[in-house]
Amino acid sequence: MMSVRNSAIVKAPQDLSEPPYNQGILKLKGLSVIESCTHTQSTKGTMFLEDHLLLFVLEGMYTVRFGNQEYTVHKNEMILLQKSIVVEYEKSGDPDSTYLLDYMMFFLKEDVLGEFIKLVEFKSSYPALLVPVCVHSVNDRLVSYLESLKPYFKESDKINDGLVKLKLLELLFDVVDADNRFMFQFLQLKHKTRKGIAEVIEENFMNPVSISDLAFLSGRSLSSFKREFQAMYNTSPLQWLRNRRLDKAEELLTHSNLSVTDICFTIGFENVAHFSKVFKKRFGYPPSALKRG
Repeated sequence: MMSVRNSAIVKAPQDLSEPPYNQGILKLKGLSVIESCTHTQSTKGTMFLEDHLLLFVLEGMYTVRFGNQEYTVHKNEMILLQKSIVVEYEKSGDPDSTYLLDYMMFFLKEDVLGEFIKLVEFKSSYPALLVPVCVHSVNDRLVSYLESLKPYFKESDKINDGLVKLKLLELLFDVVDADNRFMFQFLQLKHKTRKGIAEVIEENFMNPVSISDLAFLSGRSLSSFKREFQAMYNTSPLQWLRNRRLDKAEELLTHSNLSVTDICFTIGFENVAHFSKVFKKRFGYPPSALKRG
């Protein structure tokens, strides 16, 4: 049976070029745009998507969770995810192939996506409703394209930026030809506005994220995020985040069977002693006064 390894939270693709995540990387202007990974170790973790992501599975299974949504990509399937979100992932190999896991991730920079949209000269009207995120089958043409990239990873330091961009554009044309719904998804990504601060913090306050991470997820610089947050809530993001987590902790301590330790990690704290200290400072009594554990 394959072992399971838990990964720390990473920013993708930024952190993927560092061990132990680096399996095969192609870069454009010094930035990672394509990652190829082949191994037999099951892995769980969390990623912040810094760019739009096209994920293809050639062998094995890759599950992505975002909020209440969960998508599982199997062999010869693909999925497109928008940037500036935090996702949980779980990837595992195929037991019929000695637990082999083989997948590729394509990080779509805004300029490449914009260039493709201009080249394709898409004439259809833009849909009034958002095209939902879903898993799509990969046809033989796309499988051949993905396999054709593998030799590039063996000499990635010799691959010209122009060729990398050309291969990305080729991919986008092949994807749209395989399923026309992707064209509408690409258009949505290109026209998507940045998220509101309230939406971002409510979605992520129970995750172990920093203020810098929240600023990133909202599509703002750290200074802009802090300034806008202060104007909206009349307090600092750090103070608001701590109080919001502690309020949620009191609710869970009162109305759930979770232990103090479980609640600490559930609401985004990473140290039980620190959690107990700030909880007592806010409410006047330790969390153990409400629940043992």
